[in-house]
Amino acid sequence: MVITFLTISNIVTDSGNQVNSAFSMDIQKALNFPQSPRFQQVINPRQFTFPVDHGPHPDYGIEWWYFTGNLSTKDNRNFGYQLTLFRIGLGNDEVERESNWSTSQIYMGHLALSDVQNQKFHAFERFSREALDLAGSLVTDDGRFHVWIEDWIIDGLGSDQPVVRILAHEGDLKIDLVLESSKTITLNGELGFSRKSREVGGASYYYSCTRMVTNGSLTLGQQNFQVAGLSWMDREWSTSALSEGQAGWDWFGLQLSDGRDLMLYQLIKDNGDIDANSSGTLTEENGSYQSLNNEDFVITNLDYWKSKSSGTKYPSKWRIKIPDQDIDITVTPYFKNQEFNAIIRYWEGATSVKGLSNNRDVTGSGYVEITRPTVE
Repeated sequence: MVITFLTISNIVTDSGNQVNSAFSMDIQKALNFPQSPRFQQVINPRQFTFPVDHGPHPDYGIEWWYFTGNLSTKDNRNFGYQLTLFRIGLGNDEVERESNWSTSQIYMGHLALSDVQNQKFHAFERFSREALDLAGSLVTDDGRFHVWIEDWIIDGLGSDQPVVRILAHEGDLKIDLVLESSKTITLNGELGFSRKSREVGGASYYYSCTRMVTNGSLTLGQQNFQVAGLSWMDREWSTSALSEGQAGWDWFGLQLSDGRDLMLYQLIKDNGDIDANSSGTLTEENGSYQSLNNEDFVITNLDYWKSKSSGTKYPSKWRIKIPDQDIDITVTPYFKNQEFNAIIRYWEGATSVKGLSNNRDVTGSGYVEITRPTVE
């Protein structure tokens, strides 16, 4: 993936009205860097070291710092939010350039707010190069990790239970939140080695902070809201995670009222079939966790939504069953039009949860990400 431009696109949607992005890239191509011998492949499990691994891994092609959450005011005004910062390696370190603008890393950011009451989705995208302090990521000697694209900032401290402040300002939207991990880090897959295919390098290193108590403020236009709720942090890096024939994934990050947290991803083939390498992780209230393979869970699409802007059809309501864990839940978007129509088009939405866990009534909230259209 070679990005030769800098751009900011603003998207505001209501009832299907949306500003189209000028260009949309296939997710499989965006995540793979096989053409560059500079990047390492993810081929074996590794030992994670924190806080170092909260920082950058420039030997790999791509990585991201991903935050989502469901927040509410004291009078029950509900919001969902997303802030994701991506580091994208260009694979050109061997080229010597004297310019202060030269870089081997590009950073991309996605910022979104779901205004549940008004059923409006506000989303922004920006790019910047790792030069002249415009963007970057690092871990300091005192253990602080810092990721930024200009004034979109992730600033954290701590090892296996980090405290993170995130700040971002674009247009009429501003977020300023403090997230405190209530559980230790969950290592997804085989102790953080998350296989996406059986091909060499078809994997990522992947960990999560599944339940982060969140407080702070949101500003939208002339209104300022003091909010509280729960957030989710995902960290993942790889060089060629998806294989040919894999179109994308359906990802779920859900926080249940009984204290359990559930991550599932369903890899989708070009023909719409489910790839056998799909997996997930169930994190218990006490922070212990166990991996789930494709045979452990069943996800059934219950409804669909078609974007008036892009014409893309997405699943829009789901039933998830995990028989061995006595989980049978229905996941429903707070509203359907939460399509992020940017350089990579996908659906990323705040959702509610209702059903059974350990054979008891359970509710919850979370986020769902759909990176491929429905195969008709």
